[in-house]
Amino acid sequence: MSIRGLKKKQPKTFKVKIITVDAEMEFSCEMKWKGKDLFDLVCRALGLRETWFFGLQYTIKGMCTWLKMDKKVLDQEIPKEDPISFHFLAKFYPEKVEEELLQEITQHLFFLQVKKQILDEEIYCSPEATVLLASYAVQAKYGDYDPNFHEPGFLAHDELLPKRVLRQYQLTAEMWEEKITAWYAEHRGIARDEAEMNYLKIAQDLEMYGVNYFPIAQNKNHTDLLLGVDAKGIHIYSINNRFSPNKSFEWSSIRNISYSDKELAIKPLDKKAEVFKFFSSQLKVNKLIFQLCIGNHDLFMRRRKVDSIEIQQMKAQAREEKARKKMENQRLAREKQLREEAERAKEELERRLFQLEDEARQANEALLRSQEAAELLAEKAQIAEEEAKLLAQNAAEAEQERQRLEITALKSKEEKRLMEQKMREAELIAVKLVKESDRRAKEAEHLKQDLHEAREAERKAKQKLLDITRLNYPHMAKYPQYSPTDSRDANFDKGSIKLDLKDIDLKRLSFEIERERLDYLEKSRKFEDRLKELKSEIHALKLEEKQAGLYS
Repeated sequence: MSIRGLKKKQPKTFKVKIITVDAEMEFSCEMKWKGKDLFDLVCRALGLRETWFFGLQYTIKGMCTWLKMDKKVLDQEIPKEDPISFHFLAKFYPEKVEEELLQEITQHLFFLQVKKQILDEEIYCSPEATVLLASYAVQAKYGDYDPNFHEPGFLAHDELLPKRVLRQYQLTAEMWEEKITAWYAEHRGIARDEAEMNYLKIAQDLEMYGVNYFPIAQNKNHTDLLLGVDAKGIHIYSINNRFSPNKSFEWSSIRNISYSDKELAIKPLDKKAEVFKFFSSQLKVNKLIFQLCIGNHDLFMRRRKVDSIEIQQMKAQAREEKARKKMENQRLAREKQLREEAERAKEELERRLFQLEDEARQANEALLRSQEAAELLAEKAQIAEEEAKLLAQNAAEAEQERQRLEITALKSKEEKRLMEQKMREAELIAVKLVKESDRRAKEAEHLKQDLHEAREAERKAKQKLLDITRLNYPHMAKYPQYSPTDSRDANFDKGSIKLDLKDIDLKRLSFEIERERLDYLEKSRKFEDRLKELKSEIHALKLEEKQAGLYS
């Protein structure tokens, strides 16, 4: 046998793509795998143990169908594509989510699917309830509300409300965010799994929660009813009302369900009751309804029996896990609280330290300012003291000046009085001098006239004497050796004496006139000098009076 023959022949495979609500996965499957083999592979990949709630859904010819677990995958009527796409979704819903959903992954998958159904308006929810549900969804995604971190606009990219609600109320995105945040702030301390569970607990009370609707008719020609299958039973609705069923069949009251072609019959447990028959549009729809009825009925009966060992173990593990998570959450809450308290204490200490530093800085600045102010005050005090001394000195000088000015004023008054007296005297003297000058001028004029007359008389006398001489001694020129000395000399001497006396008087008179004129000039000069001195003294007194007025 060759080495090639020893090798195991590799099985043929095909690819599938599994789409969950929030993720996608691809697997390689063997050609012989049944639907259960693929489903178990997906559950193992997800870590899911509560597998009875879920299934693999695919769409063929516009109709949603569930992959059968007991048939080969490739033998079923699946889409011919590569890879083959399946949606991993919840097929059956629990009656009470808090009691039946044990694993956290199960809760999370249900939370995502129900949330998507509410947003896609497959499940009707009132506007008030949608805001509350949105707040739990935000708590599950973002954790506790922190106003410093979750600033306005942090929900702008999250889809939290159905479009029907947004259209119904004309509110801005900021207003909706404010409403959601008001509820979100109230959920402080709630963990993610608790927030998702609270979301599901509210959602399970909605009328359309967990209901699969199918159009049916009471006869073959008209489709005027809706059949709904959920965890509690089968319900018949009118075509326009999916909230309140017209008729309901609890699983506990149903004895048998059967279908034949398009007809489906529900037989009540009470044999006397009428069998309810209806018609669907296709045989496939009847098969799907029948499949959902069997699954929901099995779960309904299973809930009312004693739990299997596996379920008991899972519940025990879930309780332990919840207890552990509760303790962990409490520990984390305590640590968070201690951390927040430590942070607040740290912030308080930092604030106090900053405050003390600020107070110290202000105290230092105040000390510096006080020191500068003290130095400035000391300098001002010194300056004030010097100014006081200077003012005292100035006051003393002013007092002395005042006294001097008073004395000067008294002196100036006395001097002024004396000066006025002197001026009056000078005026009198000037008047006298003017009169004297006039008198002397007149006397000089008279003397000049007398002098002129005397000189005129002298001239005439000399002329007369010469004439007499020529008449009495004409022969003296001819006889010069003869000189009658006795008589002539005697006569001449008499005339000479008379002339000499006359000349002496004239000279004396001229001299006196000249002397008086010089005396007059001298007195006039002295008088002018005295007048100038008086003017100077008067001017000086006026200046002193002005200065004394300024000092006052």
